[in-house]
Amino acid sequence: MGSDQPVFSIGAVANMLGVPAATLRAWEDRYQVIVPRRSGGSQRLYSRLQVEQLKFIQDGLERGMSAADAHRLLKDEIDSGHTAGSRSDPEDPTRPLVLIAERDPYAAELAEYLLRTEGYDVCVAMDGIHASLLFHERSPELAVIDLLISGGAGFRLCREFAADGGAQVLAVSALESAGEAFEAGAAAFIQKPIEPLQLLSVVRDLLGTSVLSRPSPVPAQRA
Repeated sequence: MGSDQPVFSIGAVANMLGVPAATLRAWEDRYQVIVPRRSGGSQRLYSRLQVEQLKFIQDGLERGMSAADAHRLLKDEIDSGHTAGSRSDPEDPTRPLVLIAERDPYAAELAEYLLRTEGYDVCVAMDGIHASLLFHERSPELAVIDLLISGGAGFRLCREFAADGGAQVLAVSALESAGEAFEAGAAAFIQKPIEPLQLLSVVRDLLGTSVLSRPSPVPAQRA
């Protein structure tokens, strides 16, 4: 997993897939097929591909496979060079509100444009005080926080917003700060520079508008 790729905490993955974190840890220990890397503080850091692979496992279980068989099938897919579980995201008909707390005007403008183009409502703050005011006034579903905003106030904002419990927090930084971001309560982290499609994918995942977050279709019962 490259340092410039989005990473997710085990709590965020558990929420996205509806699988207890204890189960994810047990699968990792027992089968050693999906093994997230660890931060300096020993937090598990899952790549988006690993989340897709866990969805592949979940789909197998829902079709009646055992966990062992689902992991064996996933390993066969990986060994054969397939990505196992990769799929495109459907369009989202809702308009969740996203708060962007960003120190770089160009990055803020680009992120706002991308998210509005995808149908999200967006509010933007260029300093920590304004970000906190907007968060409590507007109650966004997601906050995208540059950790270095206002001289490093992003870590405080992460803790404040995560403690509120009403929004997901996506931390971004030019520094490799995933471990510190998760300790502060972030659900996911992306290192700058951020690819536009990368940002959109993670936003969809965290807001539950991605195929990763949607329940698998139930097979029709045969008469």
